[in-house]
Amino acid sequence: MRLRAVLFDMDGTLLDTAPDFIAICQAMRADRGLAPIDDKLIRDEISGGARAMVAVTFSMDPEAPGFEELRLEFLERYQQDCAVHTKLFDGMEQLLADIEQAHLVWGVVTNKPVRFAQPIMERLGLAERSAVLICPDHVSRSKPDPEPMILACKMLNLDPGSVLFVGDDLRDIESGRDAGTKTAAVRFGYIHPDDNPDHWGADVVVDHPSELRKVLDNAMCSC
Repeated sequence: MRLRAVLFDMDGTLLDTAPDFIAICQAMRADRGLAPIDDKLIRDEISGGARAMVAVTFSMDPEAPGFEELRLEFLERYQQDCAVHTKLFDGMEQLLADIEQAHLVWGVVTNKPVRFAQPIMERLGLAERSAVLICPDHVSRSKPDPEPMILACKMLNLDPGSVLFVGDDLRDIESGRDAGTKTAAVRFGYIHPDDNPDHWGADVVVDHPSELRKVLDNAMCSC
């Protein structure tokens, strides 16, 4: 089936959101008189969400007293500063332009709550370009469940087989595959050192957004 749309995961796939996460974690340490930690320690835990990032930032068990207060502070800070340093990954703007020029549609399916995702899309000038934004707020079950992908395809009025989903986590690939879409895993995202995209069962694995252009060209020519 000919490709009609490309859907992206947000953090670590479409957008490099790590600089904002890292800045907030380091600021929280500084406010408590603690020295900075290696940025990479925070970056490696981004796929685990706020809980994982706070845990590594303070070397703290999530069940420890005071942890929940730190997590809520992290989220409050992120609400205010979620798009200060965030940007498209290198090569992604050209890819989006190529998608639009080919008269395909693109959108975002993320596990990031809409209260963060929507402002980011708006501040980066992507909201008006994206055909759909699906967040956990819109479904009863988030990725790796296929429900978010099924909803996105329904809103686009497209057969899942005509959609490519691009992500940097096994949950993305499982969600897309179970929904019936084609899947692409990216190695440039926030992948834990112990993980390997080659083992996720994606239809294709790429190292850079520019490689996705070749994938799109092949898909648009196939029937």
